Amino acid sequence: MPVVLDPDAAAVYKAFQDAGRPAYETLTAPEARAYYSQARFATNPDAPELARVASLSIPAPHGTIPARLYVPKEPRQHDGLSPALVFFHGGGWVIGDLDSHDVVCRQLAVEGALIVISVDYRLAPEHKFPAATEDAVAATRWVAANARKLGIDASRLSIGGDSAGGNLSAVVALAARDAGGPALAGQVLIYPATDFTMTQGSHSEPETSVLLTHSVIRWFRDHYLNGAADIHDWRASPARAQDLARLPPAYVLTAGADPLRDEGNEYAARLSRAGVPVTTKHYPGQFHGFFTMGKLLQEANVAVSEIGAWLKGLG
Repeated sequence: MPVVLDPDAAAVYKAFQDAGRPAYETLTAPEARAYYSQARFATNPDAPELARVASLSIPAPHGTIPARLYVPKEPRQHDGLSPALVFFHGGGWVIGDLDSHDVVCRQLAVEGALIVISVDYRLAPEHKFPAATEDAVAATRWVAANARKLGIDASRLSIGGDSAGGNLSAVVALAARDAGGPALAGQVLIYPATDFTMTQGSHSEPETSVLLTHSVIRWFRDHYLNGAADIHDWRASPARAQDLARLPPAYVLTAGADPLRDEGNEYAARLSRAGVPVTTKHYPGQFHGFFTMGKLLQEANVAVSEIGAWLKGLG
């Protein structure tokens, strides 16, 4: 598929190239995390003010899962309770944390007029698959079980995330369905990783190897998975799940210059064929990772606003 970057996306890509930043696959995981963490100061927009931001500690079998609660100034409330979004950050299951996605979580809280809880799941290679999925499932169950204490309406609880976080969101939706709960109002899948077979055309097109390059995807994969057998486990590749029926409504965002483009589009199509209400949004001239770059890319802010509107539409 021909891909032409939007002028602003092309300028950002050139700036990253001119900066001479080392490729993540040439670094150790801690080094890559440090580079990713620093990049946010150049790309994240100004953080909107909220009514409250608080740290949470979610109990889990291995100890605790750090999380962060975001409450906007004007949440939608019914009987004193607000809808909520449990958010899982991107970063290939190797990099990223609460701070890397702090601003976008604040934006989503404001635009969706809801509470956001960002989850700091365990990262690879220190904690390989399925540690991240276990944390995502455990955190979502805990939020649902403690919804009233958190000011959340459990009947209006959604999940979402970008890239690896989109993967975890899709997995949580499947796990919740199969376990008989918690009930989820929606799932926001922002350029999600859904299929570790990586056989789609966008995984081999030169035009998609922008920032998230084909080689760094393999680096993420090899850090996260234990071996080839994990590729076909639906908890790693939700597209490997045979049945996608009875899942919550989905918002699926894809970008043109993204190796994950085709698997995101295929997953959205499968959800729709299974009877799941699906809203899709494609940004043909943007690259993977643009969603958090609202300081430099106006379409990132448009995307946040449109997702907020979709979340409001869930009720």
